[in-house]
Amino acid sequence: MGNPFTTEPDDGDDEDQPAEDATTADVPTIKNYITPAGLQRLRAELKFLLARERPAVTEVVAWAAGNGDRSENADYHYGKKRLREIDRRIRFLRMRIDAAEIVDPEAPRVGRAASRVFFGATVRYANCAGVEREVRLVGADEIDLDRGYISWVSPLARALTKSRPGDSVILRAPGGAEELEVLDVRYERIPIAPFAEPPGAQATAKARPHSDG
Repeated sequence: MGNPFTTEPDDGDDEDQPAEDATTADVPTIKNYITPAGLQRLRAELKFLLARERPAVTEVVAWAAGNGDRSENADYHYGKKRLREIDRRIRFLRMRIDAAEIVDPEAPRVGRAASRVFFGATVRYANCAGVEREVRLVGADEIDLDRGYISWVSPLARALTKSRPGDSVILRAPGGAEELEVLDVRYERIPIAPFAEPPGAQATAKARPHSDG
């Protein structure tokens, strides 16, 4: 997932300002279809940043700020930079969570909706050479191309949407148009990897040497 980076000053002493003060009022909200597991992962990451990562980095910055000239204090400047990155990520996650519209791939579907391609569908199709592939239509925050998880707004997903087994669809891509045959459409659980603490996260404040004075 990408972060919406913005330009912020480097010399402000805002390490004690809570991320809740950040506003997203000027950020347009768009519909964000997502699976229940995908939303849980976003919430878990947000909780980690607010409850563990940000407080730990704030402590590092406060410790570094007391170590003399800030202009040559690498720990201080790195910590401030990291805090800005964390706060941008927090704003982004809140925006995505607020815009979330949960769609459960396992929810029962009736009539034509049960056999047509919509968000959450697992679709098997073949190209004109007979090569088969299976994809799953997921949210923009759940993409995993190695597992065939594609965004529901991607060109391939748009080509497949509303089709059913036996239909032929045209995928229009930069490399040209390609005809695909829909072989199977089903709705089932889509496993989403849970949030995992990233390598190098400052989740626990490091011990600092005590001054004798």
